[in-house]
Amino acid sequence: MTARPARLTAALLAAGLLASLGACSSSAAGEPAAGSTADASAAAADLAEAPELRLGYFANLTHAVALVGVDDGTYQEALGDTTLTTSIFNAGPAAVEALFGGAIDATFIGPNPAINAFAQSNGEAVRIVSGATSGGAQLVVRDGIDSPEDLVGTTLATPQLGNTQDVALRAWLAEEGLETSLTGGASDVTIAPQENSQTLDLFKAGELDGAWLPEPWASRLVVDAGAHVLLDEKELWPEGDFVTTHLIVATEYLSKYPGTVKKLLEAEYATSEWIAANPDEAKTLSNTVIEKLSGKPLSTDVLDRAWGNLRITLDPIASSLQTSADHAVAAGTSKETDLQGIYDLTLLNEVLAENDQEPVSDGGLGASGK
Repeated sequence: MTARPARLTAALLAAGLLASLGACSSSAAGEPAAGSTADASAAAADLAEAPELRLGYFANLTHAVALVGVDDGTYQEALGDTTLTTSIFNAGPAAVEALFGGAIDATFIGPNPAINAFAQSNGEAVRIVSGATSGGAQLVVRDGIDSPEDLVGTTLATPQLGNTQDVALRAWLAEEGLETSLTGGASDVTIAPQENSQTLDLFKAGELDGAWLPEPWASRLVVDAGAHVLLDEKELWPEGDFVTTHLIVATEYLSKYPGTVKKLLEAEYATSEWIAANPDEAKTLSNTVIEKLSGKPLSTDVLDRAWGNLRITLDPIASSLQTSADHAVAAGTSKETDLQGIYDLTLLNEVLAENDQEPVSDGGLGASGK
């Protein structure tokens, strides 16, 4: 385990003290609205905390704020007496299934699985409480593919049907006039959702023509298997900024244990600040954790390339979420969904205020309006 810098521990202690002082001055009047922590914060002198927090995340660099903060002990330190247990997933739909099944309480995840979870539960089951990462997704392909037209007749991989990269690929292909199938029927391009490690092996064997992948897997195909970038997803977004990973919490857990969720967000904030101040050390630690979780570290070339494609941010970049939802509808992986209420950034903005940071926006999709 990497020793935590003194200034990181100090940040956690400061956040905890400010939270405590803020809680003591809160009003105890009124009942909280369902799914909203805004009123819950004002309704209780002490925010309730859980005996356990079961957290999901992936062994991907796009989840660096979890890789680093869990491994170096920041998350458990922030949670205090609440026991932290973790589960590792390959893609968002599997994490959502675990959350729906009661196996986890919160998870770092991509936008489209979060949208699907919200839609499937009629807006009741989950809330997005924070951002985590922007960027870090690319369509990488073999030699001989240099334009969308060259993709006709090819087979491309994604991490899982309906995950963020799967939706992005299907939507982009549709915009380029290329048909895909969700059921394996006739199409211009065949999409084969699968484990990322399997994608690397099949691409090396010449059985795949490319893949739309998050980091570090896009860089692994480029550096380790000779792929080249056909499209960097950031080219599709204003100023190249879009949500790749954010943090969702089961609404019931958020309503019952807002104190624990706030401490989780304090840990995420402290970790993100440390990553920003120590990017090289954070990059190395992330790689060490990936080795622990997957059995193999990233090469230096892969690590450097992948890390440079990411931006760690607690801003969920809410403005990009509706577009992601529209992409899912266009791709046929989701029905049109009213996203009003999908965000509850109350606790995050409390944490940011306590650290003299500007609040982040929910893009008008906050839980208070539901």
